[in-house]
Amino acid sequence: MRILLIAILFGTLLIMTFRTLASTPPSSFDTSSQFHDGKFRNPVPMSKLGLGDMARLWWKAMFDKPAGTVPSAAIPVRPLSRAALLAAPDQTLYRLGHSTMLLKLGGEFYLTDPVFSRRASPVQWAGPARFHAPPIGIEELPPIKAVILSHDHYDHLDHAAILALAGKTAHFLAPLGVGRRLVDWGVDAARVQEFDWWEGTTIDGVRFVATPAQHFSGRTPLDGNATLWASWVVLHDGLRLFFSGDTGYFKGFGEIGAKYGPFDVALLETGAYDKLWPDVHMQPEQTLQAFLDLGGKHLVPIHNGTFDLGMHRWQEPFERIAALAQARGVAMATPEMGEPLDLRRPQPGTAWWRAVE
Repeated sequence: MRILLIAILFGTLLIMTFRTLASTPPSSFDTSSQFHDGKFRNPVPMSKLGLGDMARLWWKAMFDKPAGTVPSAAIPVRPLSRAALLAAPDQTLYRLGHSTMLLKLGGEFYLTDPVFSRRASPVQWAGPARFHAPPIGIEELPPIKAVILSHDHYDHLDHAAILALAGKTAHFLAPLGVGRRLVDWGVDAARVQEFDWWEGTTIDGVRFVATPAQHFSGRTPLDGNATLWASWVVLHDGLRLFFSGDTGYFKGFGEIGAKYGPFDVALLETGAYDKLWPDVHMQPEQTLQAFLDLGGKHLVPIHNGTFDLGMHRWQEPFERIAALAQARGVAMATPEMGEPLDLRRPQPGTAWWRAVE
């Protein structure tokens, strides 16, 4: 049965591919230092899995996953309401799941990598399912000043969420090519802005800068690296935030820290890592080093606690980064999903994941 589902899913992806690749890249991509021979690339070439490694990876993912990659009970979620958000203090952050963060800055709301669907997948009948419901639905959210996107993978760019947000969002900020996807989906082009690395914009006193990341892109088997990926710097009223999106460890963290740090809060990917894909997701030890390179003051580990996307126990990223932070004297905040986090004075939070198997 599982093989049949995989075959159907692959067929669906191929159909989507031919639809997606109907157009050619815009000539504006040619000005990007990351765009070569029709594809976006990292400055340092990444290692590639051989056919044998790929076969072993797929077999393990489909038939030999280790125990504990999915919680056996519900994880704690603090429900949110529009009234509570409107009454919240300024410069507050809410983790809604995975890499979806809701920021209140200057009285307005900003949303990173919004994923609200049940599955991070091209279809909702197969693929990684959520461990928990979002603390608040899109319909209950207040108006969103801007959605900030890091790249186009399904666990960061949710087609259904974008369509639901289109009518209540003033701006969509995206790396090169990702904004074009939104327009193709029906988002008003006047609301979409695309950026290369080190480019940005200011919205109501909040500065957003797309910064480098080491990753890849694509939503089908044949459109790999047709769009750019990025991390983001967010500056507001003396507050400095860093949002990693997805990335492997690379020297760019030091460059970002030198240019825009030190950061009051660094939201850094910590989860879905594996030795088979070292270039595109960080091991917790690398997350800690990235934090130090950025000149961070408070670390918030993200990209965990919502989807089963790796080969490790779902609690492992929290445990490993917590031990590393304690050993190095790094201040770390681990809010529950939906719990408000004061970005000026981040509270440590509790080890909430230890109460769930």
